[in-house]
Amino acid sequence: MIVTQHLRIHGQVQGGGFRAAMYREAVRLNVTGWVRNCNDGTVEAVIQGPEQSVRAMSAWAHRGPPGARVDQVEVTPVDGVFPDFDLHSSV
Repeated sequence: MIVTQHLRIHGQVQGGGFRAAMYREAVRLNVTGWVRNCNDGTVEAVIQGPEQSVRAMSAWAHRGPPGARVDQVEVTPVDGVFPDFDLHSSV
């Protein structure tokens, strides 16, 4: 079963390579979607893939890479089709 989730990640998650690390993890887990920094200091992402892979990606987002401090992750189911994992420009 393919699952798609929107994540809003709060904490100290910008300026330490969170997006690049999330990209590498998504490729490793075979998850598609995108990630970007937001002007409010959060990181926003959409992740899509097999349920087990999306669960693993979401768990990774709850801790982030070394140097990040994740305080909260809002998770919402969404629709869409995402063939690759992309790094989007900040908004």
